[in-house]
Amino acid sequence: MNTVEYTFWRDGDTFLGFLNDHPDYWTQGDTELELIENLKDILADIASGEVSWETG
Repeated sequence: MNTVEYTFWRDGDTFLGFLNDHPDYWTQGDTELELIENLKDILADIASGEVSWETG
């Protein structure tokens, strides 16, 4: 299993965050668990090539 680091914070009732390796792709969730699931979806989209990204 790979480890993926992410950054998150709470803004009112919403959790916001991004994958540390891909900080341009933010997401949100009503709970921390929902945020993590959304971050997993972003990671899957990047891995599949559905979302393009550059390092730079």
